[in-house]
Amino acid sequence: MPTVLITGCSSGFGLETAKLFLEKGWKVVATMRRPTPDILPVSDHLTVLPLDVTDPASIRKAVEQIGDIDVLVNNAGFGAAVPVELIEPDTARELFETNTLGTLAMMQAVLPAFRERRGGTIINVTSTVTLKPLPLVSVYRASKAAVNALTESLAVEMEPFGVRVHIVLPGRSPETSFGNNALPHLRGLDNADYKPMIEGMIANFREESGPITHAVDVAAAVWRAATDPGAPLKIAAGEDAVQWMAEAEHWT
Repeated sequence: MPTVLITGCSSGFGLETAKLFLEKGWKVVATMRRPTPDILPVSDHLTVLPLDVTDPASIRKAVEQIGDIDVLVNNAGFGAAVPVELIEPDTARELFETNTLGTLAMMQAVLPAFRERRGGTIINVTSTVTLKPLPLVSVYRASKAAVNALTESLAVEMEPFGVRVHIVLPGRSPETSFGNNALPHLRGLDNADYKPMIEGMIANFREESGPITHAVDVAAAVWRAATDPGAPLKIAAGEDAVQWMAEAEHWT
């Protein structure tokens, strides 16, 4: 029975992905900074562990406790929608420490075993905001674009060792806690120049009409990456994400 380790399972994409892999009969290790096992179905195949991707000791303890891992899904992360001019340095550092360096640390934790075994799959969940310049998410976008670049190069490095590496790119998803988690970092509503831009962004993100990404779309994309040896390096997740990826080559 294969084992998947998924970070950031407390809600949204990570939670739905853990549920799907459980339904498919996999052994699932669902990790969260503050574990809440009752949000997942009761299963002998489920292990819920505390894991903070910014804490090397937490990563090391979790990976040692799990043992053999077949698939790593790096989903943990957070967003912040702030004008570049106004973003707090601590917020910028936290975005990169969690989204970029946390992902890197998780990959480094499993790569030695994957390489020696000549097998394994790493799936990094980033965002379609990396495909097109957008206002107010510049630093968040940069942290996720860095993960894209890391993943692309890692795929080349790992190909000789039979290790597959993929990027899943979700679109806009009002179902997730992204918006709520971003609100504490929001700056600029008291600025006459930025206020209309910020209010428009908030309204757009909460709008549920039109093409959007559902958590089940992301879970399905991760499942494809984990189980299809022919899956592409980059997989769009969600109707809007598919459109963005198709149009990306025309954007400058």
